[in-house]
Amino acid sequence: MEPAEKPARQTRQDAPLLCHRCGAILTAGCGEFYVVRIEAFCDPTPPEISLDDTIDVAAEIDALIAQMHDRSEREMMDDVHRRLTIHLCRRCYRQWMEDPTGSGAPGS
Repeated sequence: MEPAEKPARQTRQDAPLLCHRCGAILTAGCGEFYVVRIEAFCDPTPPEISLDDTIDVAAEIDALIAQMHDRSEREMMDDVHRRLTIHLCRRCYRQWMEDPTGSGAPGS
């Protein structure tokens, strides 16, 4: 007796792969696109604090909490660290490498 086949389920892999800039359909395994991984994070440099600095720690904490009051957890996390993966066709990849910020300035 053969095991029963599981019903076909559409997975994320079944969805068409599109260029994130121009929307062209990309075919996996043909070497026609690039996977670009971007990682952005907040400045990791600690603030300079001297022993002469006198701060009210409780007031500083209250001020930080007030700044965060109307922001979602996601917004705050994105301010600290974010990873993004995009797919680009050959043409868009070349354009992006020449001008990754989209500013149009040479060498951007």
